Amino acid sequence: MGAKERREREREQRKEHILDTARKLLLEKGLNATSINQIAKHSELSVGAIYFYFRDKEDLFASLQLEGLDLLSQSIRKSVRPDCSPEDKIRSIAKAYLRFSEEHKNYYDIINYFLTSPGTIFSPTLKLKIDEHGNASISTLTAAIQEGIDAGTFKPLDSRRQAIILWSAFNGIIHLKKLEKTILVKNEYKSIYLEAVERFLDSLRK
Repeated sequence: MGAKERREREREQRKEHILDTARKLLLEKGLNATSINQIAKHSELSVGAIYFYFRDKEDLFASLQLEGLDLLSQSIRKSVRPDCSPEDKIRSIAKAYLRFSEEHKNYYDIINYFLTSPGTIFSPTLKLKIDEHGNASISTLTAAIQEGIDAGTFKPLDSRRQAIILWSAFNGIIHLKKLEKTILVKNEYKSIYLEAVERFLDSLRK
């Protein structure tokens, strides 16, 4: 490996280290308590080093959000086989999202942290970019629903609207996991989640 390649690898490793530190602090301390100074301190880098990679805190958090959304989109796309029926594609997407929430919990929490944040911290330009990446997963679900509509097996509904309704159900039921020691028994939220998908499919069928 040449000197240039080694420097490039070291830069990428340092950037990933910064993102890892920011992710951890954000989930532990919240948005307001996670400053560039805190990120620099916990990553054992100078503030100037942080600004070498990111323009500001907003840019850093946007990078975390985009990473998570892209990983989710890739997971969902890989789960959908072209030769499957629309119903099986929807089931696969649902299962992929559930797996993502478990196997990539940090990213899932980051995505939902900003979705549920009472204010918008991103500039219009960054928010547009994030929304475009976020739409990728919903578009895959929309396409599966539209395929069923075009095939005549689903009712002639607004496919994107139905996708958003189902996506909302995904998120709501996954959040029930927090109630496993009170209202729900262990892993009951998974069976409720999968049943909700089946009930949704029942509502789509002609």
